[in-house]
Amino acid sequence: MSTTHEEIALAAQDGTQAVNLRELIDANLYMPFPFERNPHASQASAGVDTWLSTWGLTDDPAVAAMISYTRPAELAACNSPAMDSGLLQIVANQIAYQFVFDDRAEDVGRRSPGRLLPMLCESVAILRDGQPPATPLGAALADLHRQVRERCTPDQAARWAWNSREYVHGLLYEAVAQAHSDQVGSGLCRSIRSLIAGVEPFYPLCEAAQPCELTPEEIHHPVMRRLSRLSADAAVWIPDLFSAVKEQRAGGMINLALAYQRTHRCSLPVAVTLAVRHINSTIREFEELYGEIRPELSPSGVGYVEGMAGWIRGCYFWSRTVPRYADTMAAPAGL
Repeated sequence: MSTTHEEIALAAQDGTQAVNLRELIDANLYMPFPFERNPHASQASAGVDTWLSTWGLTDDPAVAAMISYTRPAELAACNSPAMDSGLLQIVANQIAYQFVFDDRAEDVGRRSPGRLLPMLCESVAILRDGQPPATPLGAALADLHRQVRERCTPDQAARWAWNSREYVHGLLYEAVAQAHSDQVGSGLCRSIRSLIAGVEPFYPLCEAAQPCELTPEEIHHPVMRRLSRLSADAAVWIPDLFSAVKEQRAGGMINLALAYQRTHRCSLPVAVTLAVRHINSTIREFEELYGEIRPELSPSGVGYVEGMAGWIRGCYFWSRTVPRYADTMAAPAGL
């Protein structure tokens, strides 16, 4: 995250061109992927409510309120506009589950990282060993795992479980970082953010939406692996821009914009502008690599990468309007 004094000064000038942070982001973020929305969004939203209620996750009024202003089915619809209704429902359920799980882990981990261990170990045991759940969160995860196995091929389901376990492990890293915030530099922040992004578990579902399963040579191609990393980073860093105000007020550490602010000791609008430039370079690299490898890909491979691009696009359009990040519109863009 090397940034020159000239870049910081230029970012400060850019920060005066918008009324609020959302306008600042809109004016500077490079978004080559147009807005799309799945026509089954309303059905998925109703399905999420039923699924969360079935496993008792919205019995807590605070969780129910969080889901209402987070709108997981809307995020799924923006990310996966071409998916059939059945697969979209799995995506929407998983997004909802991860929001509940992430918020619970953050709350528990702030008190002590060690308190997270039973919660995380239960998830790993379910995902890795097929162990029976002992909590409502575990029961929901076990059911989600069942849905994935029923819809995906064995290899796709295995990739889903692997990526999901990495996300679970990442939450412990985040809790440790929050407890020792003075030791978290920008590079470490980005590393942890990539672990807790929770985006890559959805890529096997993008693959499942294609006519054919990708060959091992195609899915493990070095360029394909790089595209996966670039798209996941861009997809999660974009909401970081819109959530920076919320995270700053809550004392959050693992956020790209806040990492820039800590590193350069600048205002939040300047930090957001610097973060946008980093995201823009990531999206442009994704575009360039996709253009290079696309002639070599099968139709399913093309669809798979389009699914990755969908997460970049969807996270942007969802973040702009979701009530969860409404503070962005109230935050001034000036210095």
